[in-house]
Amino acid sequence: MLFGYPRVATTTTSQRELFRFLEARFACAQACTECARACALRASCMDPDGPKEEQLIRREGILCAEVCDATCRVLSEQLQQDEAGIRAQVEWCRTVCLESARVFEEYAGAENAVKACRECAQECADFVATLR
Repeated sequence: MLFGYPRVATTTTSQRELFRFLEARFACAQACTECARACALRASCMDPDGPKEEQLIRREGILCAEVCDATCRVLSEQLQQDEAGIRAQVEWCRTVCLESARVFEEYAGAENAVKACRECAQECADFVATLR
């Protein structure tokens, strides 16, 4: 059995299911990486001592970048991983991405970060669906 594969998998798990799982895991990790980059870039454009709105965007961008980066690392590890831990990390990432997108969409110039956050949240949801 492949490490990190849902524990409900058996030796009779079809290759199609295995490929679907691996593709969803890779797509989620890739989306997390892109979102982390977009959020870090968005945060770096904000003045840490600027107005309250800029501080909020900066904090949200840093949080989202850190969560996405951690999620990508979890999904990329080849060590034994429990399904509950993976699920919790990916769900947390999805939640943070949706919140970040909501915060970013209220400010001009954040379109790329909003798009990356929403795409990451969708990939996280898609990946969690493979764990069921």
